[in-house]
This record gives sequence, C-alpha cells and structure tokens, in this order.
Amino acid sequence: MSLAGIRFFSENTDYTQKNKTNTVSWIKKVIQAEGKKTGTVNFIFCNDDTLHQLNVSYLKHDTLTDILTFDFSEGFSVSGDIYISTDRVKENAKLFSQDFYQEIRRVIIHGVLHLCGYNDESKKEKASMTEKENFYLEWRNA
Repeated sequence: MSLAGIRFFSENTDYTQKNKTNTVSWIKKVIQAEGKKTGTVNFIFCNDDTLHQLNVSYLKHDTLTDILTFDFSEGFSVSGDIYISTDRVKENAKLFSQDFYQEIRRVIIHGVLHLCGYNDESKKEKASMTEKENFYLEWRNA
C-alpha cells in the first residue's frame, strides 16, 4: 500500500501494518519536524532469517537485528528501504516489557530517524536517538 510515498510490504511474515493512514501521517510529521521532506520510504516487514541474510550480505554482520536501514536520501528528501524483523520486535517487546505495537512503532521511527541523518554508533549518538524516538513516540501515542 502506498500513501504519499510511504509504502508497506510484508516478506516472509504474516505481519501487515495496521492503521496505515495514521502511521503515514505521523511519519510525515516527524520528517517535516526534522526539516526534511518525504521522498519514497519503503517499510519491509520480514522474519529473522530474511533480515539476517541481508545483514550478512550487505553489512558483513553475522548477527540478528531488528532493523536495517538503506538510505537513498538526497538533499532534504528522505528516501530509503527500512527492513524490520517482526521476530526481533516480538522478542524485544518481551525483553523490554513493551507492547508489540509500541515496539514496532519505536523501530519504525528509529529507521526514519536514520534516514533523517541520525546515527547510533556511539553511546552519545544512541542516547540522542533514543531521546528523539521517545519524543516522537509521544506524538504517535497522543
């Protein structure tokens, strides 16, 4: 489904994004608040195996992860492919005592923030990104 350049796909998982119109509106507001404009953003929900294969193939990381973001942004236009493992999101939701849907929203906005130029390599960057995630999650939950 495509809504204003933001699309949702499912690959090797039964998960489909709910409330797409509200989710797209939220994502666009976040991108605008970051001083950017929305280009084409694809969210691909998948399983651990799919994301692990991508992680090994493209990043040479032989680990499980909840998200991989491929940034195709140019200038102020935010574009990219965001792969999200629903298996990892389920596990992380349990680990952090969160509702699955709250955790999936966190991972979605985490990917969007990567496309807006944020990194989480260092401890300081990770703290800054988590603060931004929490701030924008409040917008979605309001």
